[in-house]
Amino acid sequence: MKRIARSTLQTAINLVFFAAIGTAVLSSTFFLTHDEIVKSEQAEKLKLITQIVPPELFDNDVIQDTLTIADDPLLGNNGNTVAYRARLKGEPSAVVVEAIAPDGYSGKINLILAVRANGELAGVRVVSHKETPGLGDYIELPKSPWIKGFDGKSREVYKDEDWKVKKDGGQFDYVAGATITPRAVVKAVNKALQYFAANRDKLFVVNALKSNSKSQSR
Repeated sequence: MKRIARSTLQTAINLVFFAAIGTAVLSSTFFLTHDEIVKSEQAEKLKLITQIVPPELFDNDVIQDTLTIADDPLLGNNGNTVAYRARLKGEPSAVVVEAIAPDGYSGKINLILAVRANGELAGVRVVSHKETPGLGDYIELPKSPWIKGFDGKSREVYKDEDWKVKKDGGQFDYVAGATITPRAVVKAVNKALQYFAANRDKLFVVNALKSNSKSQSR
């Protein structure tokens, strides 16, 4: 019995030892690679953002000029997301927000939108989705130019009844046999524009405060 007990104890000690070593290795790897991972993620975000916010629209560090947005039904987010603000010569130029279309054919469709300060869409991109390959995935820019149909659109020009696919009486194209996917995206983009209209001042208020501070200091 003593031999079995000693064997069990030794096994337990070995497991604890290797678990500690494994944890130490993982922690060391995390700390050594964390900064590089963050830089890589920021580079990818900037790459995506510059697709929908042309460089000529901003002269600030868009990745650093951010605002945390709480969950909101108009955006479809279930937790905090980040808005990226573009400024040109100190004035608000555009804001990039994340939105979710919850009712895609195969689930949620994650979007990123750039809205100019005047409420006009600078661009929309699909970040991720689970739509059917070869059918509903034409919402991706590499597969189709469909997503560019949002460029320049606004709620000033298009009313609620226009923010639908043409099959439903709206203004947006769709591919026959794959109506659910674009219908969900168009609906989500419209809601995101509603959010922008209702929260424009809040989205840009930090920039306004900074501008006021600079003016007062002069």
